Amino acid sequence: MTKAVSGAVALDAMGGDHAPAATVAGAVEAVRQFGARVLLVGREAVLRRQLAQAGGVPNGLEIVDAAEVVAMDDPPTAPVRGKRDSSMAEAARLVRDGQACAYVTAGNSGAAMVAA
Repeated sequence: MTKAVSGAVALDAMGGDHAPAATVAGAVEAVRQFGARVLLVGREAVLRRQLAQAGGVPNGLEIVDAAEVVAMDDPPTAPVRGKRDSSMAEAARLVRDGQACAYVTAGNSGAAMVAA
């Protein structure tokens, strides 16, 4: 038995060693299997290509465009200084603005802490 999740989760789709393929696949699975609401944050054109390969955009998943990506070797201050339009910074803003209840990233952990 699965339980539906309430509130949206902002997912930094561009963070992590196998992003965006792994993050998109995980988001699609969370939406389809658990009824999660996911705000998939990243480069929209790239995410749409990945979603097309996964069978399209399921109900419960929304794309939020962000032009920049925080790399693993970027300084921790990147999302608040040089890359303010990054997927990580945008995911944190979605939580701050009340559009998501949490944000998740598999990217640069120092930058994730600063962005939060």
